[in-house]
Amino acid sequence: MTATSHPESDCVDFVLAVLDWLDGREVSTGTVDEAFSLLGEQRRRLLLDVMATYGEELTLPDVAEEVAVRETGRNVTDLSAEEVADVYISLYHDHLPRLVDTGLLAYDQERDLVRPAAVRDF
Repeated sequence: MTATSHPESDCVDFVLAVLDWLDGREVSTGTVDEAFSLLGEQRRRLLLDVMATYGEELTLPDVAEEVAVRETGRNVTDLSAEEVADVYISLYHDHLPRLVDTGLLAYDQERDLVRPAAVRDF
């Protein structure tokens, strides 16, 4: 019999690793709750990952394309303009403002540019 990965045990392992990491740190419950709320949406995690990957200022349309590619696993040439526009709209109206408000990202609305403010490689 070979050992296989089970999503449930992966989740348990991850939760235990996070709890171990938190143990002994002085982090308020509110901070932990806010962090998990921010990371609870896959699109926000992908946005942060894109910004960490590039580590520089990007246009929001370019970010939306890259997030759409990562969400779908398809090449950008295989995505419709509507798919990318849907991602752009959700980033602009929901996900980006939340990450800007927390100081993780900065956004220049006039130039439609996003830049990492506190994003590190993870």
